[in-house]
Amino acid sequence: MSVAVTDGPEVVNFGCRLNIAEGEGVRAAARAAGGRDTIVFNSCAVTGEAVRQARQAVRRALRERPDADIVVTGCAAELEAERFAEMGARVVRNDAKGLVESYRLEEKNGASTSAARTGLEGGLSLPPFALSLSKGRPSYAPALSGADHARAFLGVQTGCSHSCTFCATVIARGTARSATIEATLDAARTALDRGQREIILTGVDLASYGDDSGTTLAALVEAMLSLPIERLRLSSLDPNRIDDALFALLTQEARVMPHVHLSLQAGDDMILTRMKRRHRRADAVALIARLKTARADIAIGADLIAGFPTEDGAMFANSLALVDDCDIVFGHIFPYSPRAGTPAARMPQVGRAIARERAATLRAANARRRQSWLDTQTGHTASVLVERDGTSGHAANFAAVTLAVPAIPGSIVEVQLTARAGDRMIAAPIKAKDIAA
Repeated sequence: MSVAVTDGPEVVNFGCRLNIAEGEGVRAAARAAGGRDTIVFNSCAVTGEAVRQARQAVRRALRERPDADIVVTGCAAELEAERFAEMGARVVRNDAKGLVESYRLEEKNGASTSAARTGLEGGLSLPPFALSLSKGRPSYAPALSGADHARAFLGVQTGCSHSCTFCATVIARGTARSATIEATLDAARTALDRGQREIILTGVDLASYGDDSGTTLAALVEAMLSLPIERLRLSSLDPNRIDDALFALLTQEARVMPHVHLSLQAGDDMILTRMKRRHRRADAVALIARLKTARADIAIGADLIAGFPTEDGAMFANSLALVDDCDIVFGHIFPYSPRAGTPAARMPQVGRAIARERAATLRAANARRRQSWLDTQTGHTASVLVERDGTSGHAANFAAVTLAVPAIPGSIVEVQLTARAGDRMIAAPIKAKDIAA
């Protein structure tokens, strides 16, 4: 959960990096609507726990800020609109959360899809990422996070056209839609002009970028590199969609960071089949071997679900072994939770307690793998992007770093990694440039 701190409306973002990127457009829309005492909860629904956290935060705000305008948007609001409305919050649909009109107090419980589209056709002023209509088809404009982040999160794609059995994203966000390359470059220039030196491209199904417009993610990355970007990073990628052009950029382009996060989800072929994933275990192992052969310093992250319906001990063991077989050092691991309306929710469940136990086992294995990897970094030099506290940051390979000497937030400093402390590296500056006075 992150909070956009401003002198106007408050925006509380839950979940993915795309929500963080879209949160700035939400804030701009609420501010343009005059919402000085407005709190917008930009919710997530990827797991039942994410929805629970959103409900808890909304209840607390309604109790502690009775005079504020409490608004809920995002994926959880899309899936549970009536429930949030019954709590006393105003609900804004996902495809209307970038519209100024959605935050005007005279609006009834948010803007419906039809109302949002009618407004769009009427030529309303649209903040970043709002849906627009072009020849009757909804499209997506890029979403750019605020200037308060050291890194700029740039949302270039929303929705998903696949049908993974566990996922409610299609219900919450619709089918895949992409921003144009030209609009994305304009948004990137804004980030660069305000001094952000790393840009992270993000989306619900980032690897499908351009499927709706005849281009590709590799083409977008190549276009982005025509700008004076120092560091470009990609969020989660479907391993089945990394083509030769994208593979070359990930392994040969120095400004594309040596860090690949893959949407693996499981390490057992039967579970992958029941998830309706488009790769198999051997595909993931082979892809990561190719990546590490082509770029030895590349760090691997992965999304993994524990306790998927029908998963038995042997199937889970295959997922657990994937941590070592694929050298996963940055795991995004969570227990399966049934999402209403999805096929997996109707499959035989393994139970919440088992799913949580298996998720904890996966996290422990991943922590051991990460710490062993960090130990190998001791003595190496690294370029670290300094975050806003001035004492922490991330290396190019996304290793978390604590700076022994504070540096200017947003700067990139050359350091020597001197020791590991838990899940972080301790670093000493090599150059005096950018070190805070």
